[in-house]
Amino acid sequence: MAAKRILLGITGGIAAYKSAELVRLLKKAGLEVRVVMTRGAEAFITPLTFQALSGEPVRTSLLDPEAEAGMGHIELAKWADQVVVAPASADFLARLAQGMADDLLTTVCCATEAPIAVAPAMNQAMWKNFRTQRNVQLLTEDPQITLWGPDQGEQACGDTGPGRMLEPEALARLVMASPEPPATGVLAGRRLVITAGPTREPIDPVRYISNHSSGKMGYAIARAAAAAGARVLLVSGPVNLPAPEGVEVRPVVTAEDMLRASERAVTEGCDVFIATAAVADYRPENCAGDKIKKTSEAMSLALVRNPDTLATIAARPDAPFTVGFAAETTDVARYATDKMQRKKLNMIVANDVSAPGLGFNSDQNAVTVFWPEGQESIGPDSKQAIAERLVTLIASHSDRIENA
Repeated sequence: MAAKRILLGITGGIAAYKSAELVRLLKKAGLEVRVVMTRGAEAFITPLTFQALSGEPVRTSLLDPEAEAGMGHIELAKWADQVVVAPASADFLARLAQGMADDLLTTVCCATEAPIAVAPAMNQAMWKNFRTQRNVQLLTEDPQITLWGPDQGEQACGDTGPGRMLEPEALARLVMASPEPPATGVLAGRRLVITAGPTREPIDPVRYISNHSSGKMGYAIARAAAAAGARVLLVSGPVNLPAPEGVEVRPVVTAEDMLRASERAVTEGCDVFIATAAVADYRPENCAGDKIKKTSEAMSLALVRNPDTLATIAARPDAPFTVGFAAETTDVARYATDKMQRKKLNMIVANDVSAPGLGFNSDQNAVTVFWPEGQESIGPDSKQAIAERLVTLIASHSDRIENA
């Protein structure tokens, strides 16, 4: 197992009751577990529950004179092979992102050199909130921190959407992940970076510019690539989709966020870059600090060009095999091939988003794939079936270039 000693942090939220089952599963697997609870967590479930399940005293306070006589927070930080915070509330994500150390759990996170995994759990509106996503972006830029989830579905408040904590069984599998056996498949040993979903460009704290992209095509390709043996990193705009199994997801919000996350991912190592995201071409020149009031019949909004993530990656000296997507409404082939040549792409996947029942927000699609020497049409078919064929094509053409 990758880690033997797990420090489990529990923050305030109804999902805290699921953490008891997580402790049971980890103990059953033979791991040592110690629990740190925030004051908010104690409002939902008692420390005695976790003491009984873990067989260890539960720590709840940074200012415990008996524990801190021996510098208990430093001892906990050094003891852990891995820190897991489940559930991780919006408040905890904000404090962790800012490097705060105002309670025992955040202090341990500041002091530990162990990897930290956080499993977000909150209402779907809180998860989608601009400030929460800004904090999430900061966390994804921290090489010590990994986000596990969130999942989507029905929530305790009655809402449905992203924000649910991953189930204890899924978290236990992530904690107990053994070193992976050698990958098999047409993309075995390759590292893929995929962008997916829309971006949101804020007008003020309430409003934003976006588009109809659901992220379904990018997520389907991520699943297909992982099944084909690739190590996949998915840079995702705001979507209502669960993280594909075996895929690392780095959430972003704006086009500038997507560029930074993509450049970082490619720098970390990338053989193939697939840009399915529908990135906003323009953003408001200025984002108002307060909600803009409705004071007149018309309002003008000055827009400026966003950075071009796809062109930036393709122009790098160390550019990977780069695949673009073109969502068009007319003259699809001409616009797509022009984009491929202009941005110096290895391949481009084009689809007509004006076709009824296909493309944006649909589970079906039909695409034409272009490369410098040829083309192939795929579909109409399910996006997952199209993704699997695309992965085979990309593997074949990237192999040919690598071995040329």
